[in-house]
Amino acid sequence: MSYKIIGKYIKDLNFSIPNPKTFLLLSKDISNYKINIDIKSNQIKEKIIDVQTTLNLSPIKNNFEKINTKIVYSTIIELTDRITDKKEIEKIILINVPSDIYPELRKIFVFVFENSGFKNIKISENVDFQKLYDLKKTQ
Repeated sequence: MSYKIIGKYIKDLNFSIPNPKTFLLLSKDISNYKINIDIKSNQIKEKIIDVQTTLNLSPIKNNFEKINTKIVYSTIIELTDRITDKKEIEKIILINVPSDIYPELRKIFVFVFENSGFKNIKISENVDFQKLYDLKKTQ
């Protein structure tokens, strides 16, 4: 492996339901919302990169109440090999790191929902980050 994870933490966590009506609508029809995943990175030092993976929930249709659910999970990695190919670094940031940390990130997100009264929250256990990367490249 050409990198190692040297730290992980929750950088930001927002979970806000504006009113009881929204709570009841959401608990009845969570399928009207979709999970969005966003990945950003910042170089900290020469071989140290902060990869921020964000999950949030948004309504599929405009007529649904908006809830504020977002978690930003920061993963600090160290490149262990002398990597000069930008494509390889891009793949580490957009495929490898998110694939490694997603199970833990999902577990935290589901925990917040379940402890807020949503017992039947269905968030995909697996995300094919390679497929997402390939789709992004073809657009």
